[in-house]
Amino acid sequence: MATIGHQIVFWIIAVVMTVAAVAVVTARNVVHAALYLVGALMSAAALYILLLAQFVAWVQVLVYVGAIVVLMLFGLMLTNAPIGRASLDNNQRFLAAVTAGVLFLVTSFIMVRAFEGQSIDLVREQGTLTESVGEVIFSAYVLPFEVVSVLLLAALVGAIVIAKRD
Repeated sequence: MATIGHQIVFWIIAVVMTVAAVAVVTARNVVHAALYLVGALMSAAALYILLLAQFVAWVQVLVYVGAIVVLMLFGLMLTNAPIGRASLDNNQRFLAAVTAGVLFLVTSFIMVRAFEGQSIDLVREQGTLTESVGEVIFSAYVLPFEVVSVLLLAALVGAIVIAKRD
């Protein structure tokens, strides 16, 4: 059972994550959007720590904050992408908001129906939580893990090719 302190910390992190996520999509400066993304991803790592999943929190920090955002900034700096105040807006805001709302509702419905009545067991009878996560990643989820690796490599090669074109 979560204490009041845990709930207060959760809501503080949730508010910070929500504000950072909204700032990512509303920022007019691409570099500022990347920095807001760091805030949102770090908040997710803080939530993992609150759930006693320290290994997953460090993976979140190293892979997403450390690699993805740095790769994104590296790609921005290598290409001639507009970094300052660029006009990235169009007249489809209402359609985008409706689509995002419908996607949120469908995803929420699916998640509630899929995990209805189930609870998460954070206590393992054998081994550690990190060992269990490692076994699952490298046995059942090895293919998605490798696909993500290839995707990151392709993004890096693509950024270099685009930068070398000039």
